[in-house]
Formats: sequence, C-alpha cells, structure tokens
Amino acid sequence: MPSHNLPPGTLASTPASTDDLNDRLDQLPVTRRHARLLGVTGIGWALDAMDIGLISFVMAALIAHWHISSGQASLLASLGFLGMALGATFGGKLSDKYGRRHIFAITLLVYGVATGLSALALTFTTLLVLRFIVGLGLGAELPVASTYISEFSPRRVRGRMVVILEAFWALGWIAAALIGTFVVGSSENGWRFALAFGCIPAAYAAVVRLGLPESVRYLVSRGRREEAQQVVESFERSRPLRASSETTQAIIEESPDLGAQAATSIWSPALKRRTGALWVIWFCVNLAYYGAFIWIPSLLVAAGFDLVKSFTFTLIMTLAQLPGYAVSAWLIEAWGRRATLVTFLAGSALSAVAYGLAAEPWMIITAGCFLSFFNLGAWGALYAVGPELYPVQLRGAGTGAAAGFGRLASIAAPLIVPVLVGLVGVTGLFAVFAAAFCTAAAATLFLPETKAR
Repeated sequence: MPSHNLPPGTLASTPASTDDLNDRLDQLPVTRRHARLLGVTGIGWALDAMDIGLISFVMAALIAHWHISSGQASLLASLGFLGMALGATFGGKLSDKYGRRHIFAITLLVYGVATGLSALALTFTTLLVLRFIVGLGLGAELPVASTYISEFSPRRVRGRMVVILEAFWALGWIAAALIGTFVVGSSENGWRFALAFGCIPAAYAAVVRLGLPESVRYLVSRGRREEAQQVVESFERSRPLRASSETTQAIIEESPDLGAQAATSIWSPALKRRTGALWVIWFCVNLAYYGAFIWIPSLLVAAGFDLVKSFTFTLIMTLAQLPGYAVSAWLIEAWGRRATLVTFLAGSALSAVAYGLAAEPWMIITAGCFLSFFNLGAWGALYAVGPELYPVQLRGAGTGAAAGFGRLASIAAPLIVPVLVGLVGVTGLFAVFAAAFCTAAAATLFLPETKAR
C-alpha cells in the first residue's frame, strides 16, 4: 500500500523515490509541524512588513524634523526598493542552488543588521546607503519564504497556506503603524527608536537557521533523497491539527503539465506566456501599492493633518488588511486562484478611485480601509499563485525574477508620486493607481488555473 494512504503518523516502508516523497508530502493532513513551519516563517514575513511599513512613517518624520524635500524622501524609499529588486532576482536563484532555508536565514540577518544600524545614522547619505542594503535582504527573502511554504503545503490547502503566510504581512504593517503612531510621532528622534526594532530579525535569523527543515522538493531535486525521506517522515509522525476523518479528502488532480515540467527556462515556450503575465501583474501591483501606502502618511500631512493624526488615520486603514487576507485565504480554495486575484484587483481599482475623490476625514478613512482590504487580499492571492506556475527546478528563479521585475515599479513609485501630485493632484494620482490595478486584473486572465494541481 502506498505510504500516503497510511494513517497519519505511520512511517513509509517503500523506497524514497522522487514521486513517492512528493506525493506523500502533498497528501498529508495539515499537521502541527506544518503549523510550526508556517508560524516561524510568518514571523520573519511580519518583520519584513514592519521594516517596509516603518519607512513611510520615517519619511514623514524626516520631512518634518530634518526638513528634507519630498524628492529626498522619495529617494530614501526608492533606494530601498532598488535593493529589493536586486535581492529578489538573485535570492530566488540562490535558493534554487543552495536551498530555501539557508538563503531565508541569511537574508533576515542582512536586513536586520542594516536596519538596526540605520537608527544610528547621522547623515542623510548614510541613511540612503543603509536603506539600499536593507532592500537587498528584504528583496531576497520575500520570494524565498513564499516558495518555501508552498513546497511544504499539502496540495489541497497550498494556496490557503500561502495566503495565511501573506497575512503575517498585515501583522507586520500593523506593528509598523503602531510604532509609527506611538514612537515615531512621539519625539524628534522617535524614528531612530523605531528603526532600532529592526535589529530583531538579526537574532531571529539564528532561530530560522536551526529550527526549520530544508524543502523536500529542493532536496529531491538535488538527489539528497535520504535527507528528504527523513523530513517527510518527521511530518508523517506529527499529529494532525484535525481528526483524520476530516483530512482524508480526495484530491482531484488535473492532467500534469508535461511541457512546463520539462522546461529549462522561465521563458521556455511552455512557460513564457505565464511568465510575461506574472511580470505585468507584479509590476502593476507594486506600482500602485507602494505608490499609495508609502506616501499616504506624508500626503495626509501635506493635506493639513498633523503627524499624530496622519499616523492614526494610517493605523486605522492598516487594520483592514487582516480581513482582506482572511477572505482571500478562503476564496482562493473555494473559487480558485485566478477568480480570487481578479476580484481583489478590481476591488483595489474601485477603492483607489474612491480614495482619490475623498474629501472628508471619514471618507478618507473608509476608502483607505477598502483599499487596504482589497489590495492586501490581492497580494495574498498573488504570492499563492506564483510558485505554482513553475516546476521545482525553476520555482525560485521564476518567483524571484517576477518579484525583481516588480521591484522596478516600487523603485519608480516613490519618485513619481510627488511629480504626479504636482501635475494632476491626489485625485489624478489615485486614478493612475486604479489603472495599474485594472491592467494587473487583465493580465491575470492569461495565467493558468493552478488550484489542486
């Protein structure tokens, strides 16, 4: 009897072939070991979000206290995203070569130390250099973490688990909003204390390095079957989170995509259409998301609200990210990847238009909450679908390259916001963001549906 048909917790006695190990891992129930893996990786993900979110509050504080120009503030954000673009491109390739776990830990260490050092910066130039280094670590870590979780998740809940991982982003951004509101806004040097929190990932990297297993699919692709066998058995021994009767659902699998499995490049004939579409989606979502959320605190200050009130408004908007992820996590398995992503991108476009037209505080907060809800739900679906588009030997490279291309938009977004505000105002600015979301929704229709595959 095949090992994956044994009751949870029973070890296999058959040889550890490639298909057998992957099949056993795919058909396991969700166990306590899965939950621990998701929690540990998610904390790292939340720390990433906290770091990126903090920069929006630091920008507003530096404009107020160091009297830097909006152009200088844009440069501070853009250099970080330039580092993220490079980090994402090379991080994915390195994870395919050296393993997901090792690269995950190293990237946490790089950006954690650099963020902590940023708190001590005495000049704006020093802050710029350190922000670039922070970006290198962040950019490399993000696609590696989503690929890592995707490769360990049971097939029937893979999309949901990746969206749950992405939900940790909301926790990190909420933490950034809390720190921004109560620390950054508390004094002239509040931004330094806020950045000091960035030292946390440096210590956390040791936990990640020692406590996580290497990806089974990566180990198998490298011929390290004995190690892969041991990892799979550790998951089979782990207790399911639910009773076995609730987790032995049949899996309906579509015909395997043999052309994609045999591909040697993300631009091979079998993959080039999905790669092109994924790059367009990443670019447009990055442009709209970072253009809006990195600048919202500063735009509120420019509209006449003081730092504390601007940060409080941003905090309220940020809280709407969590239900966005929750709904996305449910719909991605109920509706499928494409339908969920298109729906949340369309909702993001409508919310962006509403925010651009908002005039009263209650209207700004309401539209901002909807923008957070739909935009972050779209991010969750995007991170879920990306790793499923590629075979294991190209998975890190495919997701990393798409994220790296998307970072080009995040580099440009902070720079173009002050220019667009001067030309077309806040209403026109958010109309541009709405157009970007619509373009991403159209590109999603060119992706294959990967649910249960």
